[in-house]
Amino acid sequence: MRRAYEVAVRAAAALGEGPTWDPAAERLIWVDILSSRVHTYAPGDGRRTVMATEQHVGAAKPRAGGGLVVNLRDGIGLYGPEGSSFAWLVHDPVPGRRGNDAAVAPDGALWAGTMRYDEAPGGGGLTRIAPDGTVTEQPGEVAVSNGTGWSPDGRLMYYVDSPTRRIDVLDYDSHTQQALNRRVFAHIEEGAGFPDGLTVDAAGCVWVALWDGAAVRRYTPQGRLDRALALPVRRPTACAFGGVGLRDLYITTARTGIDRPHPLSGSVLVVPDAGRGLPGTAFAG
Repeated sequence: MRRAYEVAVRAAAALGEGPTWDPAAERLIWVDILSSRVHTYAPGDGRRTVMATEQHVGAAKPRAGGGLVVNLRDGIGLYGPEGSSFAWLVHDPVPGRRGNDAAVAPDGALWAGTMRYDEAPGGGGLTRIAPDGTVTEQPGEVAVSNGTGWSPDGRLMYYVDSPTRRIDVLDYDSHTQQALNRRVFAHIEEGAGFPDGLTVDAAGCVWVALWDGAAVRRYTPQGRLDRALALPVRRPTACAFGGVGLRDLYITTARTGIDRPHPLSGSVLVVPDAGRGLPGTAFAG
């Protein structure tokens, strides 16, 4: 039986995360958080780049004017094209805390998550960063802020705080840019791993990587599990559509904390023609 996945980038990332398709450059952006590296991969010609950051980097997303916005240990930073310059947009260091997953909303704002290194309950958070750097803290206790995404019509926002074993859904007001009425969208059962990064496809289905679950799952807009992709690695971390027509599902993976990791742990996997993704939005700042 033919396996569903292929190897896009063979690597040994400690904590590969945050795959993001950059349509302007036709490349995938992803990070190795604990190695403080931002990677890119262009499937058209196989070209790869690596950029070191000064701190652990939880996420890197394209900026509308070129360059990257990054969720670092001590706040939100801006890189110019090809890493030509760096400036803090938000500098807010908290001892024992770092940036984790992040996502760009349809209006061009960044929603950035944080967590404590010891994953203490209440030690993390979720923040909206407007293009001008205005910060709006989101209410509610968070431990490990992870996957965030929006429905095709922009009216719903999906969110993961991993230890809860839930994917939550909130009503998203595009006029006030507020996310309200948080409730359970899907629950990951005991023994199936923890929800990590997610993406939403053009049909409104939610795809989520299961840390310690060796799988990526797809849930319908009604919250029903309708597809599961078994993977050889124990710790897939996040997924995103990319490539021609946004039809290929890229999956980042980790090897940190595993005594005898699978040889592909830390690599980027891809499931060709898995569905059709939504065009992303670049950070407007």
